[in-house]
Amino acid sequence: MSAQIREVENVRTVENIWIPTRDGTRLAARLWLPETADRQPVPVILEYIPYRKRDMTRGRDASMHPYFAGAGYASIRVDLRGSGDSEGVLSDEYLPVELDDGEDVISWLREQRWCNGRIGMIGISWGGFNGLQIAARRPAGLDAVVSVCSTDDRYADDVHYMGGCLLSDNISWASTMFAYNSMPPDPVIVGDAWREMWMQRLDGSGLWVKTWLEHQHRDEYWKHGSVCEDFDAILCPVMAVSGWADGYSNSVFRLLAGLSAPRLGIVGPWSHTYPHLGTPGPAIGFLRECLRWWDYWLNDRDTGIMDEPMLRAWMLDSVDPATDYRNRPGRWIGEAQWPAESTVWREYCFDRGVILDRSAPESQGGCADGAEQVISSPLSVGLYAGKWCSYASAPDLPSDQREEDGGALVFESDPLAEPIEVLGAPEVELELRSDRPAAMVAVRLSDVGSDGKATRVTYGLLNLTHRNSHENPEPIQPGEWTRVRFSLNYVAQRFAAGRRIRIAISTSYWPLAWPSPEQVCLSIRPSGCRMRLPLRSHDAAYREPAPTFEHAEQAPPPPRTTLEPPEHNWLITRDLGRDRSELHVIADFGTYRLDGIDVEVSRRTDEWYRHVGDDVLSAESEIVSTRGLARDGWRIRTVTRTLLTCTADEFEIHATLDAYEGKARVFSKTWNTSVPRQLV
Repeated sequence: MSAQIREVENVRTVENIWIPTRDGTRLAARLWLPETADRQPVPVILEYIPYRKRDMTRGRDASMHPYFAGAGYASIRVDLRGSGDSEGVLSDEYLPVELDDGEDVISWLREQRWCNGRIGMIGISWGGFNGLQIAARRPAGLDAVVSVCSTDDRYADDVHYMGGCLLSDNISWASTMFAYNSMPPDPVIVGDAWREMWMQRLDGSGLWVKTWLEHQHRDEYWKHGSVCEDFDAILCPVMAVSGWADGYSNSVFRLLAGLSAPRLGIVGPWSHTYPHLGTPGPAIGFLRECLRWWDYWLNDRDTGIMDEPMLRAWMLDSVDPATDYRNRPGRWIGEAQWPAESTVWREYCFDRGVILDRSAPESQGGCADGAEQVISSPLSVGLYAGKWCSYASAPDLPSDQREEDGGALVFESDPLAEPIEVLGAPEVELELRSDRPAAMVAVRLSDVGSDGKATRVTYGLLNLTHRNSHENPEPIQPGEWTRVRFSLNYVAQRFAAGRRIRIAISTSYWPLAWPSPEQVCLSIRPSGCRMRLPLRSHDAAYREPAPTFEHAEQAPPPPRTTLEPPEHNWLITRDLGRDRSELHVIADFGTYRLDGIDVEVSRRTDEWYRHVGDDVLSAESEIVSTRGLARDGWRIRTVTRTLLTCTADEFEIHATLDAYEGKARVFSKTWNTSVPRQLV
């Protein structure tokens, strides 16, 4: 269901203002002000991101910032240095200069006649990251943060690596920024300087995927901007928000556990989107929730929000698998604190093909010493895994796990006699040996119905060379038995009575994660394997009242006219004659005109992930993005292409960037480079 439209009154919009930074670079911003703010200064809400305020996020910005302004706040949306209409060049994420600029923006805001000196930051994804990062610098005036779909740990829990495994979203995200960085500022805003600024970006933004591949371990590069390195640096209150279909839900729990500042967490069923627009639903009145937060911390009004449970989470119900849900059945639950006092850890042991609840009377003697089992998964295991992070571009959620489980070792419980509720990060312990010095293991936890349909609940990956450290990985000694322990992603899941719990273990999960440099055979000793589930207690003494939220609403979106319809799809092709598999991800947002500024916008990205048979060195990803802007006689288009392949020793990168003004190509650049593999 779409958010209800709430009309806003007495709000003045400033299409563009310039904010100076300490080195003289000017940042472009769009501002919404209560009409009385010049006479009666108000707090300011800041969103600071690189996604082009003038066009690409214009609709989303208009749904949120006027809403805040209508409630008595100045609300401002700033383009990062080198993005949108701002001056300079953007050459990577979260650079020190970005955070310096952020402090300069806050300082400038505090000096404006319409600002009373109190600032809040809000952002999703990039803006959620830098909100936390700037908070850790403690600039004067930053009094509260709302961080949505972000992380405290840039290596362990971001788009780049997971469990030491290279994520395909690393390449996908690098290609997204490759495309964004190729676009010019709007001549209406910057004047005749637009072309020179464009050429600076085209030539100077660089190839981010190469940088990220050069840092395959947890080094100082990733520690920078990871607020988990020092949670105590953050003193201002933080509301952390995410969704179970998003890639960043884990960080909400770590922030609640790690921060000492006042904090709240919300985790709904949503993908990577603001919760008032949340899909899968139900969406919530998130903007209203933000106002309760801002009113409390920026206006000293007791809105009751700090009387809410520290954690409010959507407990998912059992449901048939699907790659797209309009709504996920479930209910809201609350925990007074995190980690929750109500958690009861239940241990399960493994036997050949089965999981046994060690608390059950029949398993009090322990699990049987089953013979070791061997798995060498087909490279196709993972084709139905969905995106590491769902971007609400269906169908990007995992499909029926029966498609994957034939290439995995499967252990399954008996039908549950009574329902159980998991809240937290399940833990697994595996006793295994590898026949290769570098290998990975993927573990999936699924909810299985009486008809055999399997819905993935959560999963985890581990590069086995990282079994002891992400900073200092070690090769595996082939043939040597070892124990590894790691956590799966956090989840809130109710397994209904009669359902089965399934664990599936595989040696590949492509294309979600890049394959190991050699085809691997793992031996698993079931008697040495364990799983621990964090169960939510039924004890009423621990139960908080069920949280409630107001209905989703937003300010009116700007008028736009669709010229070419969007298309989003995932296509899997299996060429049996050549034993070749391909996943084609289509994210086409069509072409539309922003009527208020008379600009036509077009954007499309195609991603291909391919492999041949079980040849791990045949894996390749190719991503092509096209972006276009047009107004009257002004028409620009950019095309970026990134191809990543590998040998046993290197990642090989081929990339091209072409920019067009009208029909003429005005810029072209090609990269051919490689990066050594470092136990990845």
